Amino acid sequence: MLSYSELTRGKIVIVNDQPYEIVEAENTFKGRGHSYLQMKLRNLVSGAVISRSAQPRDSFEEADIEKSEAKFIFQNKGRYTFSEVNNPSKRFELDEEKIGDSAKFLKPNEVVTTILFNGKIINVSLPIKVKLKVTEVPPGVKGDRAQSGNKVVTLETGAKIAAPLFINEGDILEINTESGEYTRRANE
Repeated sequence: MLSYSELTRGKIVIVNDQPYEIVEAENTFKGRGHSYLQMKLRNLVSGAVISRSAQPRDSFEEADIEKSEAKFIFQNKGRYTFSEVNNPSKRFELDEEKIGDSAKFLKPNEVVTTILFNGKIINVSLPIKVKLKVTEVPPGVKGDRAQSGNKVVTLETGAKIAAPLFINEGDILEINTESGEYTRRANE
């Protein structure tokens, strides 16, 4: 059981028999009353985000989560197919809604971390930063400051992101999968 003081961002707790990750946790104090913790929790099975408050006397059960590695194979009609890293014949599928926005940065043979709850794969998490090749670039006009020195480029996975004007077709970019933003040019 996790006590009130142990409820921090990134912890995974059980709420209504479902695993939830604490996305935000903020201590609040109201006048003469006592303090309480206002949390935003993301369901690891469905991806839904809920708000929940906790008081100092509350405790939560910590979820028993296992992690392993899997390899992304392909995507078809909103279904993403993965396999075990060392055994390509053992495959599983996940919906795009379950993976979330970071799904647009998945490329074939990318190794991801699977999240298992009660022996069942409930989701995957991508590396924080991935390297993707730029496939399409609109011409950047130096005097055009309406977009504050950025242009929208298309990556090899089909994702579109804002990147600086100096980015060219064929460049390798490092992308933050949590924010979906350009980090740096990573040409090797």
